Amino acid sequence: MINNQIESHARELSLKSILENYEKVADKATKSKLTYQEYLVLLLEMEVKRKLENSTNTKLIKSKFPFTKTIDEFDFTFQPNLPEKEIIRLSSLSFIEEKSNAIFLGPPGVGKTHLSVGLGVKACLARYRVLFVTLKKLLEELYIAQIEGTLAEKLLFYSRLHLLIIDELGYMPITKLHANLLFQLVSARYEKGAIILTSNYVFDDWGQVFEDTVVAGAIVDGLIHHSSVFYINGSSYRLKDKIKRG
Repeated sequence: MINNQIESHARELSLKSILENYEKVADKATKSKLTYQEYLVLLLEMEVKRKLENSTNTKLIKSKFPFTKTIDEFDFTFQPNLPEKEIIRLSSLSFIEEKSNAIFLGPPGVGKTHLSVGLGVKACLARYRVLFVTLKKLLEELYIAQIEGTLAEKLLFYSRLHLLIIDELGYMPITKLHANLLFQLVSARYEKGAIILTSNYVFDDWGQVFEDTVVAGAIVDGLIHHSSVFYINGSSYRLKDKIKRG
């Protein structure tokens, strides 16, 4: 009878971990002569752990990472010119609290996206709201929102994220219209939320990507103020892997 009541209340309150473990923990409590309070603490700790794990998993799903990798998996020995200490400092996530940016520049395959995802995953584990998006998809969404008259709402959505990761600037030309939309986004997040951005072009070459060099300059100014910029000029990981297979 008492078990039925416990299980009914646990279901009603969505205490799944307690529902699954209360009998097992009760046996342990009896054998170890735990007090009622100690028994309750064990059950509550299990429930808190479950909810934290569920929350983290939900954040990882919502972040839309193309893959899951960590900073610890990054091979700094293959990119000796990359300041490892500075990356480790970034992984403390203080830049998110400071609402500053991190920008990774370099040719394809050198690990820019890996670093971005690694920092993003760590941010999710710290319970920050994170979104990963390619620049192409981002500009498409902003353009559609402008046509539908919902641009203000879309910019508000992006501005509320703790961390926005924009990948692959430079893989497609940016028209004046799209450049203006990107400028509005950068302005909306300026000193309100952190951005990680990757590009295969250094800043001096961004004029090749943007049709409007004036807006491009304004975007660069908004991004690099309060930011850490990393130039990665090493070899390609993809080429390394191909050589190994060969």
